[in-house]
Amino acid sequence: MKLNLTDTLYALSFALDTVQYEMGDISNEHGKHVAFISYLIGKELKYDNDTLNDLVGLAILHDNAFTEYVREEYNDGKLYDYNDFDKDKNVDKLRAGFLSKPRHNVVGEKNIKLIPFRTNVENVILYHHENADGTGPLKKKDFETPELAQIIHIADMMDVFFDLKTITKDEFDKAMEKMKKLENKLFSKKMVDTLLKAVKYQDLVDMRNEGVIPYLKRNLKSYVYDYTDEQIKDICLFFAHIVDYKSSTTKNHSLGVAEKCYTLAKYYNFDDDKAIRLYFAGAFHDIGKLIIHNDILEKPEKLTKQEFETIKNHAQATGMILSQIEGIEDIAKWAAHHHERLDGSGYSSYLKGEDLSFEDRFLACVDIYQALSEKRSYKDKFTHENSIAIMMDMARNNKIDKNIVMDIDKCFKK
Repeated sequence: MKLNLTDTLYALSFALDTVQYEMGDISNEHGKHVAFISYLIGKELKYDNDTLNDLVGLAILHDNAFTEYVREEYNDGKLYDYNDFDKDKNVDKLRAGFLSKPRHNVVGEKNIKLIPFRTNVENVILYHHENADGTGPLKKKDFETPELAQIIHIADMMDVFFDLKTITKDEFDKAMEKMKKLENKLFSKKMVDTLLKAVKYQDLVDMRNEGVIPYLKRNLKSYVYDYTDEQIKDICLFFAHIVDYKSSTTKNHSLGVAEKCYTLAKYYNFDDDKAIRLYFAGAFHDIGKLIIHNDILEKPEKLTKQEFETIKNHAQATGMILSQIEGIEDIAKWAAHHHERLDGSGYSSYLKGEDLSFEDRFLACVDIYQALSEKRSYKDKFTHENSIAIMMDMARNNKIDKNIVMDIDKCFKK
């Protein structure tokens, strides 16, 4: 499947930053800010285009294990409980522990191996909190730490120490003086010198005026590459890890939909490219749920009308996120339409049968089948026979495609 990986990371950075902000970090654009500063430093160091793209991607994903750390540190490995955790009171404690403990670096490094970067990125995430003097969580000094990790570290701290969205010229000058004082302590002399050369106050003004992603897209050329089916599945699995620690139900559901989309596509004798595109659509069809607060996603009681309206927005959000990725416009539409119904009673675009492609109908049916056949907090899983019976009833009421339901029955009947 052809995919622009950098575009994909740009698109998903919004959802990732939203999750991190929700769970206690200082900025709702932290990953993008780190990517922006890292890009300027990498450009000053005259990195080639592949390395710059990988550096920006790593910066966006540098805290990919953040949600896992919060869940394990504050709730004994259970789902994050927002009622028991006061973000305002605990954010300093949270950040101090996050920076000093290696757990999220180790898990983040393991996760990042699923992403098919084009250059050697080994140990970049693992060591991105190491200090030049060896006082970091893994006690590595600057000469033991990959340069890309050092770049992300100094860019990360720049955004942690200072509010890059509102910083004034006077505050910026003082910030740079502070970074200089941390030379040979937190950062190597080379990193500090490069930061001072690479990042000017006008760069932050441009970032604020244009937005990080538009700025990076304008200045950094990215490419579409052809990835194997296994590489595409690994990319999907990487983001499933993140979704898992926000909502375990969503993760299990999305991967289940993806696998069943692929199996049903093969049943239809679709070619390999079509099958993996449907897998991708299935894996990401609920990515929009990442921007919905967990107190709604994980609520064990029945949702209020307003909460349900909020949940309904996830399909539109999924389409918005995926539509930003070059070359998967068809996938973005399929994923955005997975809650539409033939009689127009679905959401979020309220389309009717004549407006829905076969792929739209296909994904909607697989989504329902997976939801029925899996256990949820409010129900046990249904058998294949019961799931098909419910879906056939929906088909008779002109909600979903009867022929696809019949094919699902044949394909997955044990």
